[in-house]
Amino acid sequence: MNPQVDGQFDLFDAGPVVLNVAGIDEAGRGPLAGPVFAAAVILDPARPIKGLDDSKKLSAARREALALAVREHALAWCIASASVEEIDTLNILQATMLAMRRACEGLTLQPSQALIDGNRVPQGLSCTAQAIVGGDASVAAISAASILAKTARDADCLLLHQAYPDYCFDQHKGYGTALHLARLHTHGPCPAHRRSFAPVRKLLQLNATSAAAGTSTPAQ
Repeated sequence: MNPQVDGQFDLFDAGPVVLNVAGIDEAGRGPLAGPVFAAAVILDPARPIKGLDDSKKLSAARREALALAVREHALAWCIASASVEEIDTLNILQATMLAMRRACEGLTLQPSQALIDGNRVPQGLSCTAQAIVGGDASVAAISAASILAKTARDADCLLLHQAYPDYCFDQHKGYGTALHLARLHTHGPCPAHRRSFAPVRKLLQLNATSAAAGTSTPAQ
């Protein structure tokens, strides 16, 4: 594990510690369904959280435990999202930036700086910002944000499963697995599916063509 994860001040060892640094990360850019989530976290230096890491490297149980610790010990945190409609209107990149901006703006403390996982910074932030590739595994605040965003999205997938049980969202979490694609072809897209994503868009086009020809198609 990168030592910066448990020692968030290593990032600033060239100068004085920057106060109220927010880590920001997203979850759910790749799936075919559901909102994209983002979280922003300002950690408390006096209450360090051990074991923070990229959420993708953690078990579901460990993520949930760490998410609870972040909520209890962070100085401030916020989880936000951009809807399926916003994803289809803006595109997934811009919708992700929107969710990140909402998460940052929703913090109860004004951050002096935002550290963003990846290689892009959302426009319109009220503080200075820096993109850090691999930040979810190297910067504690970003790791914490990664965990909050991931657990929030997983919880949303369970709600999607309750609303649309035919699609098994509890199993594939909206990703384009063989199971998901099979259910998508059998039942057609549901309201939670991202119409702008290629597998869904192509199926809608196929359904429209089949309907025009008078042949049977999956339900929509």
